Amino acid sequence: MTGGRVPVRHSLVTRLLATSVLIAVAAIVATAWLAASTATRALRQEQGRSLTEDKGVYDMLVAYAATHADWSGVPALIQQRAVKLGRRITITTPERMVIADSGPGPSLATASPSATVDPLNLDLALTGGTERIDARATGPFRIPADQRDSLRKIAADQVSCLRKNGADGKITEQATGRPAVTVIGADSAKLEAVCDRELQYEITKAEVKPLRSLGLMTSDCVGLPANYRIGVWPDFSTYFLKVDSANGTAAQIRQSVPLPDTGTPASATRIRGCLEKSRRTILAPYVAPAALLFVTDPAAGADQTRFTLSRANTIRIVTTTGAVLLVTILVTVLVGRRLVRPLRALTEAADRHDLAPVSTQDEIGRLARALNDSTERRDRAEAQRRAMVSDVAHELRTPLTNIRSWLEAAQDDLAPTDAQLLGLLHEEAILLQHVIDDLSDLAAADAGTLRVHPEPTNLRDVLTQVVDSHRAPAHEAGVDLTTAIDGDPVVPADAVRLRQMVGNLVANGLRYTPRGGSVTVGAHGSTITVRDTGIGIAPENLPKVFDRFWRADESRSRSTGGSGLGLAIVRKLTEAHGGTIEVASAPGDGTTFTIRLPF
Repeated sequence: MTGGRVPVRHSLVTRLLATSVLIAVAAIVATAWLAASTATRALRQEQGRSLTEDKGVYDMLVAYAATHADWSGVPALIQQRAVKLGRRITITTPERMVIADSGPGPSLATASPSATVDPLNLDLALTGGTERIDARATGPFRIPADQRDSLRKIAADQVSCLRKNGADGKITEQATGRPAVTVIGADSAKLEAVCDRELQYEITKAEVKPLRSLGLMTSDCVGLPANYRIGVWPDFSTYFLKVDSANGTAAQIRQSVPLPDTGTPASATRIRGCLEKSRRTILAPYVAPAALLFVTDPAAGADQTRFTLSRANTIRIVTTTGAVLLVTILVTVLVGRRLVRPLRALTEAADRHDLAPVSTQDEIGRLARALNDSTERRDRAEAQRRAMVSDVAHELRTPLTNIRSWLEAAQDDLAPTDAQLLGLLHEEAILLQHVIDDLSDLAAADAGTLRVHPEPTNLRDVLTQVVDSHRAPAHEAGVDLTTAIDGDPVVPADAVRLRQMVGNLVANGLRYTPRGGSVTVGAHGSTITVRDTGIGIAPENLPKVFDRFWRADESRSRSTGGSGLGLAIVRKLTEAHGGTIEVASAPGDGTTFTIRLPF
């Protein structure tokens, strides 16, 4: 990696600034265009107030249409309203034929209407309600004055009941002439249950026929079976009736009625839709037909505009846009430099192979901490590599030096070339071979290529073989080597590697157990233990026992022998089997290694 500067065209700063400037330019141009377009549209639409600014015109016309069968009386009504508002009010048929116009003006043939006035299909966006049919459209459902007294008495009784129960009620008259009671100052649902709601279900003589017709039309629309029909209460809530075909009587039922076409009960949505459709059919002769409403400026019309940007306005917009663009670019440059400062520090630290001086909490800070951690791990790995090279060199130097010395002595006739010399050379060669084999196993483990071939293995046979192979060195060291195996446990393991694992532990125990001591190899189930009565290990050294080249003998003395790789290999082989290894020890109390293999 070179330490030169990155070319400007490839710089992150350049790309960041270029992107920011492009975004800023696009945003400002779009903003300017939208502002100009919005202003032009606003002035173009100054031909008249929108209906949302004066809902009174719409409500006035809906009220008229709901109570009149035609528009014959509306001209005088809109004339008064137009004079008051200073606007032109025009009503046309859906085919744009003028019904009434408050004054002359441009043609409205292509204009967009302010609203459609239809008391049977209200514009909910303007009314803010949920009912499509205006309540003032009563038609045949209006109750004559001479039939209202009984309803008023029921309403008065309900208010009296409310007052006895600590509440109050207010009686209002609906458009149909039917009184309604509103509960005041209490839980309305609870009190309505206490005070009889007879008023809701009381049907006057004038309402019988239209409600019956409405029920029949709704039943036909829903598609009920022949012996069922829908009944309608005065408040236009519904219920089911079962008709007795023998005598023609009908009884109210509570359960829902399945439809013949699907077999499923009639849904409330379907019934409500059919009820609304049937009401429109009944009320249509009593209300004015739907009409288009235009509220416009008397002079401008609907789709005409006299607004164009003047030279001064154009210059003002361009100047403002340019100033905003310049400020945006300056802010982008400053912010960009601020943003890339940690990146520059991170890059320089990486070039120097040093820790990055970045402490932010954003993604760059996380990247810096990751780089610092990587650098620290690399430094630790480098230190470990150097220590390992030094240890390997030490382990190889001693036998090689011995071999060279004896060979030079034999060459100079200072030592006889006999069986003793050959035995010494063979011993040193074996030691070298052990070190190389151990290093090879650890390298394979580090590379992930250390393979084991588990198969059902009798632990008693393997452990007995290991103990038998170490009896000679145990006898020479004066150490009692025994086994303590429960039953004949069988585990899935690689027999060769298992012997290597236990052999390393036994050799380690013999090495650190003084004469007269003992080493015991035990097994219980899938757990293997190697316990010795040796010198033990200090608590602070227990975490190090599986490190490579670590010895309890800090002086590197070869009095205890060994390369310092045996326990590290045991741990790697145990992990390759999917097992675990633990050590328990105390100075003077011996050491116990425990291997737990999968069963």
